[in-house]
Amino acid sequence: MAVCIKSQIQNMNLVIGCTIGCSYCYARNNVRRFHMIDDFENPQYFPGKLRLMEKARPQIFLLTGMSDFSRWRPEWRDEVFAKMEGNPQHQYLFLTKRPEEIDFYTHLDNAWFGVTVTSNKEKNRITTLREHIRAGHYHVTFEPMFDDIGSVNLTGIEWVVIGTETGRRKGKSVSKPEWVRNLTKQAHDLDIPVFMKEDLLPIMGEEQMIQELPEAFHKVLEEQSKWQK
Repeated sequence: MAVCIKSQIQNMNLVIGCTIGCSYCYARNNVRRFHMIDDFENPQYFPGKLRLMEKARPQIFLLTGMSDFSRWRPEWRDEVFAKMEGNPQHQYLFLTKRPEEIDFYTHLDNAWFGVTVTSNKEKNRITTLREHIRAGHYHVTFEPMFDDIGSVNLTGIEWVVIGTETGRRKGKSVSKPEWVRNLTKQAHDLDIPVFMKEDLLPIMGEEQMIQELPEAFHKVLEEQSKWQK
């Protein structure tokens, strides 16, 4: 049975807002709906949420669910990564659509940096990610997909996430099964785990759903289960 990725990865929205302006942005719609900040195009930092990292029970945190890492100010990054270093029990994920605008290095082994690829013309972002962010772990999210991504260079990638556009946007894109299978095969040929998000269930069918996690994430979930006993 397909699981919701949100049941395994917790959002920690340290920054809310983005200036990239994607037409399909769910974060912008949520901000407007719930009045989180006054202006989505003026990203706001909420350092009070850093206390969530102090939990002893390990978690897998996504820190950019409502922002793009390329839009974080350097002083925000410095404070966040200092806090992360003091809390190595967790795994931390970051996503960006503009890796070319970042120049960043971290020695932390529990920090994962990913790039979002939505079309064939954007797949070079994967190489750019590795060039501009020097870190220990990389991942790629293919969501939403507007066309067949084709052949991709997944060298150095340790996790692939595949999804489809959600929400009610007029003319929204729906991922095709062959697009998903193509990316899955390329990842599996390199022994890279693939996680198909639950929104793909109606498209792929239960038997074709694959929901794999990196070993580091499995270790966190195993440790979580011990706390629940």
